[in-house]
Amino acid sequence: MENLVSIFVRSIFIDNMIFAYFLGMCSYIAVSKNVKTSAGLGLAVLFVLGLTVPINYLLNKYILSDGALAWLSPNLKNVDLSFLSFIVFIAVIASFVQIVEMGVERFAPALYSSLGIFLPLIAVNCAILGGSLFMQERSYSSLGEATAFGLGSGIGWFLAIVGIAAIRERLQYSNVPVPLRGLGITFIVTGLMGIAFMCFMGINM
Repeated sequence: MENLVSIFVRSIFIDNMIFAYFLGMCSYIAVSKNVKTSAGLGLAVLFVLGLTVPINYLLNKYILSDGALAWLSPNLKNVDLSFLSFIVFIAVIASFVQIVEMGVERFAPALYSSLGIFLPLIAVNCAILGGSLFMQERSYSSLGEATAFGLGSGIGWFLAIVGIAAIRERLQYSNVPVPLRGLGITFIVTGLMGIAFMCFMGINM
């Protein structure tokens, strides 16, 4: 249980997808102009990450990794399908993104309209694929660990985009120097937030 909490907390604050690895920056910068829209996209990313990482963990453990098919037949113990990881992971991600897109369009048409192309682009968001690839690279030992990592990564991305959106809303009423207005000040604030999150690296988990 302690290990699950450690993985969950680390993925939110220490190994944050935005501030530690700069993954998903395109959507992070483009959509974070107001809190409401940012929260909608953040929840969508949280949903997709929280479900695709554990599902891809199971696929990797029981189908894709070297010798994973031994449970089907001893003759398949030398089969290695890890070269299919990218295709399988992306197929799972795209399926869940399609479900999210249909759900948002059905129940929140205003949010669907404001997100525009960035909602279906979750399927190619490098933070989403990065979650599954990090899971594979770190060789988590159980489904619980993979789920904790996926949920923590999603929450971390949600906090990052909502945080920058709140700051950008306030900056509209600030006297920002003309050359820094827009993307300039956004990148500066993102860097400062990244430095702030680095403080959590001192936590002994």
